[in-house]
Amino acid sequence: MSCDHFSLSGRTIVITGGSGKLGDAFVSAALQAGAKVAVFDLEQPSTKTKPMTDGRDLAYYNVDVTDRDSIEEALSKIEIRWDIPHGIVNAAALDSPPDASIEENGPFEEYPEASWDKVMSVNSKGVFLCCQVIGSAMARAGRGSIVNIASIYGTLSPDQNLYEYRRKRGEIFYKPVAYAASKSSLYNLTRYVATYWAPKGVRANTVTFAGVYDNQDPEFLELYLPKVPLGRMAAPEDYTGPIVFLLSDASRYMTGSDLLVDGGFSAW
Repeated sequence: MSCDHFSLSGRTIVITGGSGKLGDAFVSAALQAGAKVAVFDLEQPSTKTKPMTDGRDLAYYNVDVTDRDSIEEALSKIEIRWDIPHGIVNAAALDSPPDASIEENGPFEEYPEASWDKVMSVNSKGVFLCCQVIGSAMARAGRGSIVNIASIYGTLSPDQNLYEYRRKRGEIFYKPVAYAASKSSLYNLTRYVATYWAPKGVRANTVTFAGVYDNQDPEFLELYLPKVPLGRMAAPEDYTGPIVFLLSDASRYMTGSDLLVDGGFSAW
C-alpha cells in the first residue's frame, strides 16, 4: 500500500466541533492530507485555523448539529462551493467540565434531567442527524466515510476513584453519567448505518479515544497515569492519524468497526 492511500486530495470533509481542541487538530490534519474542510460549529474558529477560514480549502459554517435545518442549509452551501462531502467526522460533543456546578458533577441520584437532555441532544442526537443528512447525500453519490468520535467512557464505566482526591478535599464531585451514556450510543448507531449504507459505498466506523492532556490537576494525573500503559495522556496530534486513516482509502475495507486508540487504558 502506497502513501497515496492515506491521501485526502480532492475530497471534501465535514468536521463537526471543528473549533474545539480535538476538532482543531482534525481540521489541520485533514488539510495537510489534501482535503477541503467544512467546519460545523457554533464556536468561532480557533486562532490556529481562523486565518484560513473561507479560504480555498477551509470554510466555517455556524451549524447547530441538533437542528436538521441548520445541517441541511450548510450542506447545500458545501455542495455549491465544492461537492457532496466525501466524509464526515462527528466530533462535536458536550461534557461537564471539572469546574461545573455541584448539580452537574454531583451524585448520580441528583443528576439533573435537563443536563441529561442537553448532553444527549448534542452527543447522540447530533451525531444521528449529521449521519442522516450528510450520510444520505454521500449514499446518493455512491461513496463516503463516516467517522464517529467515541470514548473509553462509552465502553468502560468512569472510575470514580480517580476523583476521590477531590472528595477528600471536601468537594462534591462524581464523573457524570450522560457523557458515558451518550458516547456508548454511538457504537450501535455506527454499526446500523455501516450495514444500512454498505451497498451504497458509504463506510461508517467509530474511533475510541482516551483522555487528552489539558493541564489537569496534578493529583488527578497521579491517579490517572498509572492506568495508562504508555504512561501519559494523549496530545491532540496523537489522534489525527487514526482520523485520516478512517477517512482515506487506507481503510477502504473497514466498516462497522471501532478503532481503539487509548494508550492501553483498556488493556488491563
